[in-house]
Amino acid sequence: MQEIPKGANVSLTALGEDAGSVVVSLSWTSASGAGDADVSVLLLDGNGRVRSDNDFYFYNNPAAADGSVQLLGKTPGESGDEDRISVDLAAVPQDVVRIVIAASQYGGARFGDLDDLRMTVADRSGEPLVGFCIDDASVETAFIFGELYRRGEEWKFRAVGQGYETGLAGLTTDFGISVEEESDLPDAHDADAHDDPDTHEPAEREPAAAPSPEAVPKAPAAAAPPVAAPPAGDLAAAPPSAAPAADPVPVPGQTRGRGPRTTKKKVTLPKVAGKSLAENDSWRPARLFPVPSLRSDKEREVRATSVLLSVMAQVPELGRRLTAGFGAPAGRMQTFTEVALPHGDAPRRPDGVIRVERAGRLWTALVETKTNGNPLKADQVQGYADIAARRGYEAVITLSNDVALEGAAVVDVKIDGRRKHKVSLWHLSWAEVAHQAQLLIRHEGVGNAAHAWLLQELLAYLQHENSGCHGFQNMGPAWVPVRNGIEDETLCRGDARAVDVVENWERLIRQVCLRLGGELGQKALPVQRARRGSDPRARREEAAEVLCADGRLTAELRVDGTGGVIAVSADLRTGKVRTSVDVPAPEAAYPLAGAKRLMRLLAQAPADLHVQSLLGAEQGPRGTLERLRPEPGDLLPRDGAPVTGFRLSLIKGMGNTRGNTESGFIRSVDDSVDRFYHGVIAHLGAAEGRPGRRN
Repeated sequence: MQEIPKGANVSLTALGEDAGSVVVSLSWTSASGAGDADVSVLLLDGNGRVRSDNDFYFYNNPAAADGSVQLLGKTPGESGDEDRISVDLAAVPQDVVRIVIAASQYGGARFGDLDDLRMTVADRSGEPLVGFCIDDASVETAFIFGELYRRGEEWKFRAVGQGYETGLAGLTTDFGISVEEESDLPDAHDADAHDDPDTHEPAEREPAAAPSPEAVPKAPAAAAPPVAAPPAGDLAAAPPSAAPAADPVPVPGQTRGRGPRTTKKKVTLPKVAGKSLAENDSWRPARLFPVPSLRSDKEREVRATSVLLSVMAQVPELGRRLTAGFGAPAGRMQTFTEVALPHGDAPRRPDGVIRVERAGRLWTALVETKTNGNPLKADQVQGYADIAARRGYEAVITLSNDVALEGAAVVDVKIDGRRKHKVSLWHLSWAEVAHQAQLLIRHEGVGNAAHAWLLQELLAYLQHENSGCHGFQNMGPAWVPVRNGIEDETLCRGDARAVDVVENWERLIRQVCLRLGGELGQKALPVQRARRGSDPRARREEAAEVLCADGRLTAELRVDGTGGVIAVSADLRTGKVRTSVDVPAPEAAYPLAGAKRLMRLLAQAPADLHVQSLLGAEQGPRGTLERLRPEPGDLLPRDGAPVTGFRLSLIKGMGNTRGNTESGFIRSVDDSVDRFYHGVIAHLGAAEGRPGRRN
């Protein structure tokens, strides 16, 4: 991978033969775990301005209809998570000459609070081509990281690193976009209330009132984006200093609780199902994909593969969502099952094949599927990788209940680097499939009601107890001996089994985030407090040392739209799971008024919620919500020390078994996080956190 400095440019074609479709990654780290930013993409014409509102892609408008741009969301990296964007350069319209990649912050946050700001461009196989680091961020609230631009028949990348102190509004107005204040946007909940539950079609929205001149910043007629000038000869990417002004395009501002005005209708399923016509609960609705007849693991694998691949081919939103991150182009997709491919003396039969055609070129991926707790077989996947290399296929995709972790391979496969044709190996969890389906049908919407219904049937299939597609559901063979060793104090430091438990704990937390994020329509991500370049294995070994010494597994996760980091701790010595969050003390003239306000916010919270006052680095009085409600003053220290915040905690019994049954550890952790979010965090969000957003 080539590293370039700020202002430099490089030809993507010269860096790789497979640069017709690229994946752009933006990443950063935060020592506090509190830092985050939103990525956005702008398509610009020869005048350096957007052609319409459809040229601005962000969290509420994540994909282009032609597949040229798609925001892929967060993926785990070595030092946390990174935002990935798929750009199919062959699909970019000819009148688009620049693609600007940016990120913005909110709520008073600054990019100077983040570390290791970085942009990377990789080809469709995932091979990094070029990287660029920003090391001079300070008070900026928005940044143009870089841009892709045309020069003749090729695409080039320029490292820009241009910061804005005026946030998203200041950045976008330079490209002909006007930003509306939050009050001008229709409330998302009000909009949902007008959806027709019978047709699944959203009702027509009333146009919002025009924003006031003070609320809508507009770019001057001859304003040009203050980005680095292109080198001599790059005429196609020259700044539009003399470009005529286009009419500003209204787009939503830097707000998270409101949906944007859109020109296209999106179909989502109603939040409340219509009244059933069944006589009693024993009547089960007919399903497109029946499950109860499945008896063997082989039947489950064949059925699950066929169901998923057929829905991917029929619902382009899901098919594109699942394959864009694997380097597939946007195009016509066909899927196949039980295909026989020559391999030595006997043909191999992968569970499925995905083919995408665009402009006469084919992209092909072999699919190997496992259900229940069945592990992927290294020799089997290795054989498919060899076949793909010989036949010129682009990828091998493994699909199972396991969750991929950085630095911990799901299956050990060696790719022969001497081969000219590169084959990429990707892994997908059934939990991720369910997550994406739920986001589409509950929050983001799909093209028509038939697609929404197909996704609903797919989700019902995946969630059925007999499908075998429930995601991560087993803490592994090391769980019981490690738990017993902690209870009887015989577990020694350095025990390799403790590292296995830590890895599975990390998989569990990632799956909890997937489930919660799909339900809420918001990003829910694990927090990684690590510097870039740190070894994931070393980080897990440190966590294993803590497990051996203290008997605790700890993790942190952030739900977008909330004001704090949720801490999760499983104490194997006491058999308890603790979920907690620290919130700042409410602003009030008197400490007692602040304590009373907190009690009002927690009026609907569980009575067994533990509340503790924080006195800077010290801990103050505490008690359960049931005891504190009549006497909020008991939270205040008697010596009058200032209260800086409160720690809210729920404690629940921990399951003992390693599986996902009612008495299992996995179920107890998932239930604890779910109860804490809906019982506590959801009540604080409206007043204490940042406004929520739809993903």
